[in-house]
Amino acid sequence: MSGAALGLEIVFVFFLALFLLHRYGDFKKQHRLVIIGTLLAWYLCFLIVFILPLDVSTTIYNRCRHAAANSSPPENSNVTGVYAAVTPAPRQHPCFKPWSYIPDGIMPIFWRVVYWTSQFLTWNQLQTIGIAAANTWGLFLLVLLLGYGLVEIPRSYWNGAKRGYLLMKTYFKAAKLMTEKADAEENLEDVMEEVRKVNESIKYNHPLRKCVDTILKKCPTDYQEKMGRNMDDYEDFDEKRNTYPSEKSLVKLHKQVIYSVQRHRRTQVQWQILLEQAFYLEDVAKNETSATHQFVHTFQSPEPENRLIQYCYNPTVEWYWECLLRPWFYRILAVVLSIFSVIVVWSECTFFSTTPVLSLFAVFIQLAEKTYNYIYIEIACFLSIFFLSICVYSTVFRIRVFNYYYLASHHQTDAYSLLFSGMLFCRLTPPLCLNFLGLTHMDSSISHQNTQPTAYTSIMGSMKVLSFIADGFYIYYPMLVVILCIATYFSLGTRCLNLLGFQQFMGDNDMTSDLVDEGKELIRREKRKRQRQEEGENRRREWKERYGHNREDSTRNRNVHPDPKESNFSDTTTNWSSKYTRANNRTERDRIELLQDAEPLDFNAETFTDDSLEPESGRYQPGGRYLSMSSSIIFEDI
Repeated sequence: MSGAALGLEIVFVFFLALFLLHRYGDFKKQHRLVIIGTLLAWYLCFLIVFILPLDVSTTIYNRCRHAAANSSPPENSNVTGVYAAVTPAPRQHPCFKPWSYIPDGIMPIFWRVVYWTSQFLTWNQLQTIGIAAANTWGLFLLVLLLGYGLVEIPRSYWNGAKRGYLLMKTYFKAAKLMTEKADAEENLEDVMEEVRKVNESIKYNHPLRKCVDTILKKCPTDYQEKMGRNMDDYEDFDEKRNTYPSEKSLVKLHKQVIYSVQRHRRTQVQWQILLEQAFYLEDVAKNETSATHQFVHTFQSPEPENRLIQYCYNPTVEWYWECLLRPWFYRILAVVLSIFSVIVVWSECTFFSTTPVLSLFAVFIQLAEKTYNYIYIEIACFLSIFFLSICVYSTVFRIRVFNYYYLASHHQTDAYSLLFSGMLFCRLTPPLCLNFLGLTHMDSSISHQNTQPTAYTSIMGSMKVLSFIADGFYIYYPMLVVILCIATYFSLGTRCLNLLGFQQFMGDNDMTSDLVDEGKELIRREKRKRQRQEEGENRRREWKERYGHNREDSTRNRNVHPDPKESNFSDTTTNWSSKYTRANNRTERDRIELLQDAEPLDFNAETFTDDSLEPESGRYQPGGRYLSMSSSIIFEDI
């Protein structure tokens, strides 16, 4: 098994990073260098987290082997005869080789490649100063993100068990997302108008026509068709009559097109996802009081391809899971994660104490080291560092800085956000692992013992890089995680942002309740709209099933008349009936479409202005309440 575990984890982590990148990025539309750079950054950072427990178990085995080799012979080794046979020699615990043992010389080379490749993606400095600066800056960010994640992750699962809370928060998000969606549509219309003007001014024989064609390829398909129909290629090129844009302005327009199209597509996808989530939560709220204990959906959900899944996850099982078991599962998981968070906070505040050992991580690892239980050591290390990584990385995925940095799922993340997230991961992962080794006292600078260091510490740097940083900043700065956890628990950051005018979800706020009401009305309108669409499809399906075969039979019978007189009479009757039928069908279809397009008016709105409903941009503004908030969004959840 030597090296097999290392190889398996290298392959597994690669596919894990590839899966996450596929979820947030778009392989077909984004540049290959962006995909490769982000994939390399994520892969190296995740690889460090997964391989470090193997390094810890291998180091503990090497320490045992080194101690056994340097141990002095027993005092009674020169005694011979019967006395030597009767007196047993002092026994020592044997050094069992771990199942995931990695041979000597492999880990240092592996860590050199991983560390310096990840650091090359984000830092370019001298070795000593570079390591100190990277670890210091990374630890600064680490504590900020860790303090938020340690509280928010358990609380999110606890709130996930409260259906009413989730439904109100979904309504709140719907109101904010509708504002952003309307603003994105308006921005796209403005940019497309600029593209149209440029397209009409620059003709086919102009030197900059290739640049315009490149811009047109990034526009939506419907806009491309409109601009293609309106372009007059037959006109000759004349510089005296027209004023043409410069190449620099076309480059700027190209960036605006990419940004506006990406933002418009992202808001559309997120709106559909939010609608499905709101409909699901409303269905759960209705089915909780069901006496039949069978889950009933408002809209027909697509049937799973696997019939076994459809048979096992039937409406009865779905009701028990969604309405009964899932809330309790989330509560238990929240309690377990809260215990982990308390252990982390306690260990961060006491990891510098070696006598007695107060860090719980160090206590667990040292107890397992006495019995050389490598399986337990690796599992404990993996669970600990995995929980720390989830707390840090989940915060990175949830941060939203204006609209410049925003990781959106379902392939809606732009190239800048992907590259920025890769830089953050490369800067956060090394100090995260060093902090974990400090919590477990595997770092000699913390344990103050002259023992063999891990290969990670020897290659990627230790806490002893610079004395004034190692003795002060690295020891006492992690204690600030307590203050950050307290601030997150009482939502101080959310309250401050709300006071500054940035709308955040708070249950005891008037602005929050107003946005919740608006979001509820938006979801209600979308539900009625979808219900009308399904009713129309059902009526059309029933009409085809009822009259489709009879119409085909009558057409077939009309085509086989032997008598020409009967044929002429039948043709006359058929023409008259077909005209009459087409007229009636057209009238019926127009009436159905008119009813589908009609929206109920909101008579409770305070005022109706010309800007309340804009048919050109499709913006819905009841009482003029939807304003542009895209420039005021800093954090989504923080």
